[in-house]
This record gives sequence, C-alpha cells and structure tokens, in this order.
Amino acid sequence: MTLDDVVTIMRSAFFTIIELASPVLLVSLIVGLIISIFQTVTSIQEQTLTFVPKILSIFLALMILGHWMLSNIREYITTLWANFSQYIH
Repeated sequence: MTLDDVVTIMRSAFFTIIELASPVLLVSLIVGLIISIFQTVTSIQEQTLTFVPKILSIFLALMILGHWMLSNIREYITTLWANFSQYIH
C-alpha cells in the first residue's frame, strides 16, 4: 500500500463523511436560525428553547434521509472492500 493509496482512501472517506453529515447539519442550522429569529421577535431569551425543536428536526431528518445515508455508507464500504486486493502488495 502506497502513500497515494492511503491519501485516496482518506480523501474518499472524508468526502463521504461530509456528504452524509451536511443535510442533517443544514436542517439543524435552519431550525436554529428560525427559532433564533422567533426569540428575537418575541423577546424570549430562553436558551433551552432551541434544544427540543432541533433534536426533533434532526430525528426527522435522520428518519427521512436514513436510507440514503446507509446506502452511501454501504456503497463506500463495498468499493473499499472490492479494491482491497490492490492495497495488499
């Protein structure tokens, strides 16, 4: 296994991680922004108000995107194991 092989595997792994985490993080960011605007408009400054809606939205996003996320992970692992013989010299 060469250094280029390791770099390629790591690059692919990081890209997969970012690709899978981005939708859930964006949902959390959007819900947090909406709640922050609501808090500013109503002058409610309760820090725990954002916790429950964010958790529920993340849970809902994981339920909706779970199949897509698992299929991407499965595809990455399948590709990694399919090329396993190339990494052993």
